[in-house]
Amino acid sequence: MAAILLDVDGVLHVSGRVIPGAPEAVRELRGAGHRLRFVTNNTTRPRAALADELRACGIELDDDELQTTAAAAARALAGRRVLALVMAALVADLDAMELVGDGADAVLLGGADETDETGRVFSYMNLARAFGELELGAELYCLHKNRWWQTSRGPLLDSGAFVAGLEFASGVEATVLGKPSRAYFEAALEALDAEPELTWMVGDDLDSDVAGAQRYGLKTVLVRTGKFRPDELNRSMVVPDAVISSVAYLPEWLERSL
Repeated sequence: MAAILLDVDGVLHVSGRVIPGAPEAVRELRGAGHRLRFVTNNTTRPRAALADELRACGIELDDDELQTTAAAAARALAGRRVLALVMAALVADLDAMELVGDGADAVLLGGADETDETGRVFSYMNLARAFGELELGAELYCLHKNRWWQTSRGPLLDSGAFVAGLEFASGVEATVLGKPSRAYFEAALEALDAEPELTWMVGDDLDSDVAGAQRYGLKTVLVRTGKFRPDELNRSMVVPDAVISSVAYLPEWLERSL
């Protein structure tokens, strides 16, 4: 039986709208004895809320089966002074670190936006504060570096643009904590007690999901939902092991392929 890493946004749902057949596919995969882990770069809500959202879509999982970038940040930055530009909802998942306004050891960029009541927004002033901390020697981390993300309203700019801007201004390269980082995939494999060559990554993003997983020896399945764009696949040098219409067809495809 295989170990399977399932991306969430774009694979199981889009903006809370379930991909047809996704709940049934997850049940079939479990019934066949496959070990599952849900791996997401979502930075808008804490893990408990994301898990509740999946269950509301009919997808059965325990909270501890869901791996998030906030959890990765909490592990990497535990005990350190961090200037964090993240959504207010994520703060509870970052309790292992000390959140500060200045004198930071590290700057952490996540999915902040202009409606965040904590003031951790991607405003000019806050980005300038982050730049100032980097100039004083702080290290730069980001929950992910995605360029855009797919919503029910269409594609939206993601936080990777702000990460790239700070990298350019400061000359400091960001450490990515979510996909496609080695540490994120290693944590998922460790949780499943799985070997890379016996593990499948199922995603809709050629860069974060497919290329990232292949870099560390995992096999990959690209789904034609969420962020999938045919022209991007045609132009890319990244070649998934398989391309399927949606996660609904994954159990049948695995049964034929394994």
